[in-house]
Amino acid sequence: MTKEEVLLKMSKKKEQAILLVHSPDRPGLVRAITDFIFSYGGNIQALQYCVDMDDMVVFIRAKWSMEGFAFSRQETEEVFREKVAEKFDMKFRIFFTGNIPRMAIFVSKFPHCLSDIVYRLRVKEWDVEVPLIISNHPDLKPIADRYDMRFEQFRDVKENKEEVEARQLELLAEHKVDFIVLARYMQILTNNFVSQYPNRIINIHNSFLPAFPGAQPYQSAYKRGVKIIGATSHYVTEELDSGPIIEQDVIRVNYEDSVDDLIRKGQDLEKLVLSSAIWSHINRELLVYKGRTIVFNK
Repeated sequence: MTKEEVLLKMSKKKEQAILLVHSPDRPGLVRAITDFIFSYGGNIQALQYCVDMDDMVVFIRAKWSMEGFAFSRQETEEVFREKVAEKFDMKFRIFFTGNIPRMAIFVSKFPHCLSDIVYRLRVKEWDVEVPLIISNHPDLKPIADRYDMRFEQFRDVKENKEEVEARQLELLAEHKVDFIVLARYMQILTNNFVSQYPNRIINIHNSFLPAFPGAQPYQSAYKRGVKIIGATSHYVTEELDSGPIIEQDVIRVNYEDSVDDLIRKGQDLEKLVLSSAIWSHINRELLVYKGRTIVFNK
């Protein structure tokens, strides 16, 4: 056995397949999936499902070990479509953990989300690659330089948005980027840009919208005496800040908290909520259906 064959065998032992399904709810559907996995030598390691009682649609996530499984990656998808999906009118995707996703990070001036992401990468918390960081300001370049990460700055975003985005898209394609994280990137993406990465652009912002819009939401909220502040992470769609929500969290504040305290607490939430959303995305725990997300393992 050659070295390449040994490495391939080792990777297949460790590899897992993840199946995401949404389908009209029919008797025997879940059993058809588990029978498929079992019949061809798969060992099921996770199985979750739920039913939308309004539309009578079932959502399923199944994960199994590829060690000893009868088919290759491509064959697995083809056989599942033929044996199961077509029979039950399923919409499905199969992912393999051996395919490491590639994530691009877009930033502006705020460092808290980027710093948190870089830390998680450094301690290998996530199985993800980051080929580049894109920004419209130079402020966060020292963070990228410290960890030898490629940093590309585009200075003229507002003045030449379409041209800049065209260059950015070329760069993303060159680096084979699978999805994008807006780590407090303070620019609105055009519809054309968003359409290139449907349900593959993750954003983070405070949860004051729409009550406290604008550049200083914490100051506005402070003046109104808010008791709870929060953060929301969602997929980006053509409608601003209205994409399917992935993760949210809140924290209480009181009369002793200053504007600076609100900002500090809000930024802590933002980085935690964003990291949780990234985790769900890279571990294939998300299904998008009719503008909302079904999040498994929560």
